Amino acid sequence: MFETITKETNAVFTQLIEAAKLHEGAVIVLGCSTSEVGGGRIGTQSSMEIAAAIYDGFFDMLKDRGIYLAAQCCEHLNRALVVERELALKINAPIVNAIPQPKAGGSSATTAYARFDDPVLIEHIRADAGVDIGGTLIGMHLRETAVPLRLEQKRIGEAFVASARTRAKFIGGARAVYDENLM
Repeated sequence: MFETITKETNAVFTQLIEAAKLHEGAVIVLGCSTSEVGGGRIGTQSSMEIAAAIYDGFFDMLKDRGIYLAAQCCEHLNRALVVERELALKINAPIVNAIPQPKAGGSSATTAYARFDDPVLIEHIRADAGVDIGGTLIGMHLRETAVPLRLEQKRIGEAFVASARTRAKFIGGARAVYDENLM
């Protein structure tokens, strides 16, 4: 089961990076219900083992490409985000004081906190792309113009996966000419 979860997660992140044309320095927000991945209802069966299998599918890939991860906590920590201190300082985000736990923050955020080099929590971010595993509602952490992505991999375990990229706003009206590289 865990091997399948890792493979499915790898497929999601590989497809997301390609479809969103993410570059070094980009930020992906991840919302993840390990309960949903395991076949339960969100918030009922937090699993550190499932979280580890999920992170095994993408964590090194992001690090190797210089893409930042912002791991969303559950509502018990007000959907704060675990990020590397380097990112928090780069975007001038105020750091908040909490350490996620499996039942207060969630297994995914707890796993991120353990795997990051210098983890901190922040309240808000404007991510370039996002992955929502199991209906965790990540939209508040995406840039304003989010574009849904239809990836081939639609599930991880039993959880539905939704993903999005963002793009620059179109301005200027009917006579404007747009840069295809920003779409």
